[in-house]
Amino acid sequence: MHRKRLLSLIGIFMAAFIFLTVSTTKSQAATTSTTTASESAISNAKQLLIDNKKWQYNSTNKVYYQVGIKYGTKTTSTTYESMGIFIPAAYVNAKSNGDDTYTLTINDSGKVNGYTAKTAPMVMPINTPGYSAQAAPTAYDSSSASYTNAGFIYVAAGCRGMNQTDTTNGSSPWGVTDLKAAVRTLRLNKSSLAGDTDRIFTFGHSGGGAQSSIMGSSGNSSLYTKYLNSIGAPMVTTSGKSTSDAIDGAMAWCPITNLDTANEGYEWNMGQFATTGTRKSGTFTKALSNDMATSFAKYINKLGLKNSNGTKLTLKKSKSGIYQSGTYYNYLKKVVEQSLNNFLKDTTFPYKATTQSGPSGTKPSGTAPSASVTSTSGTTTTTGTTTGTTTGTTTTGTTAGAAGGAAPTTSSSTSKTYKTAAAYIKSLNKNGTWIKYNSKKNTATITSLKAFVKHEKQATKDVGAFDGLTRQETENGLFATSDRTTNHFDKIMNTLLHTNSKKYSKLKGYKSSYAKAFSADLKKTDTLGSSMQTRLNMYTPMYFLSSYYKGYNTSTVAKHWRIRTGLFQTDTALTTETNLELALKQNKNVSDVDFATVWAQGHTEAERKGNNVTNFIKWVNKSVKSE
Repeated sequence: MHRKRLLSLIGIFMAAFIFLTVSTTKSQAATTSTTTASESAISNAKQLLIDNKKWQYNSTNKVYYQVGIKYGTKTTSTTYESMGIFIPAAYVNAKSNGDDTYTLTINDSGKVNGYTAKTAPMVMPINTPGYSAQAAPTAYDSSSASYTNAGFIYVAAGCRGMNQTDTTNGSSPWGVTDLKAAVRTLRLNKSSLAGDTDRIFTFGHSGGGAQSSIMGSSGNSSLYTKYLNSIGAPMVTTSGKSTSDAIDGAMAWCPITNLDTANEGYEWNMGQFATTGTRKSGTFTKALSNDMATSFAKYINKLGLKNSNGTKLTLKKSKSGIYQSGTYYNYLKKVVEQSLNNFLKDTTFPYKATTQSGPSGTKPSGTAPSASVTSTSGTTTTTGTTTGTTTGTTTTGTTAGAAGGAAPTTSSSTSKTYKTAAAYIKSLNKNGTWIKYNSKKNTATITSLKAFVKHEKQATKDVGAFDGLTRQETENGLFATSDRTTNHFDKIMNTLLHTNSKKYSKLKGYKSSYAKAFSADLKKTDTLGSSMQTRLNMYTPMYFLSSYYKGYNTSTVAKHWRIRTGLFQTDTALTTETNLELALKQNKNVSDVDFATVWAQGHTEAERKGNNVTNFIKWVNKSVKSE
């Protein structure tokens, strides 16, 4: 009996020994794996250190610059995936290498506009209309001069986009991934590079404004990690510390963004009031439009947006129109009125208004005519609409036909001068009074959002405005997969097409194939295994900003924001920029939000006064000083 117990105890001890040995081996293996991964990441980072012996000099603007700087060791595009850095000469000491290149070291005493090499903010343009690719600079970029003269470090980072031959590498989330890699590379080189890498500001218009907004909202989001790793972005420094792709501030003009509800917002704000084309009575798309408008109202009521007084903003059913009542409705009405009153305050009469009419063939067939776009003169800036992002002054052009800005070929314009504000308001009321003007106070109110939309912001895009029924819209290409260059992405439209199929099938234009196509596309994944919904989340600022979404508090949100939009633009609903503004103001990580809609301007780098570049520079200066 004693022997049996002894053998039993020996067996137990041997089992325990084997278990501990195996566990220790696994632990050592895990440690070795972690160490190997860390060493690999450090080795990767070392390959992305900037060579300070390869700087060039522009004597005209007194700037040292270097182009062709890689931000990933596994990047594939020589055209897009690199960046150029432009530094005011005062911030560095330069030694000639005898071959038109220079070796730079930091000059701690040099100053430009009160900034030093340690305090100068960095600004990154995102010139990606229609979510297009942005080519990296190959030589000195004259666009940088305004910013380097202001004492900023100008960083022109190329990024992939939808106008590439390989459309899957230009779709979500690759453009923003490239920009994030560039930011991480700046921080990797912090010790040897002039400029404050904690003060990085992005700025862009339209699709560029959208990607600037995404950069500002999604800092350090883990959703991007596998994409950054796939291009060999520097995830750690040479000492093994994590890098960051969060930015300090984001500037967005007319951002075409928040695509998860952009279709529905368009129909609620604009589409429900249209009666022609795809919104003609008796068509299934008119019924779909109305259902989308209702879905948007239900979304707003769950979103939890609040005004500055803490009042929850919601929509209510109304006798006239779809959910044209409630605190959210009142808020948007006041946004329009504030824009008009800003215009009356800013403008010196006589005032010359120039209406720009877009060329034929740039908008979907059968849609309502575009709203007028007005240029102003006097004390206000001469404005209009542009189809891309300019880094110079605000320009006059024509309303873009696509959400991201398809370039028109021709345009026409008419102009008229108004001697007084009263005369201008009278002209707006010529087809029925919808603006009430107080001449003593020089202020005005509007009767309803419907009246404003029907006079100045008519829908010019088909149902759905961003996810087309035949995948024809610009944004459909943003969700390309290896088997298709355009895909559906709108989950709400998919639900409506299936739920209301019996109702729609009795109306003109309905095809059962629409619902099937949506279902099939929404099930697709990209080359790294991400679902369509995940890719949509990665390109939706609201996903990171609002507690309604699962992505809330999973990223580092930029502290400073500036948003401007031309109120008369028909490229997106006013709800897009307004929801972004409201969510930002509620977000505890955001310090300030400078938001304005600009009366009588369209899809452009809209500004109430002055120049878009000058105003952006002033805002960056103000943001930096507030910290």
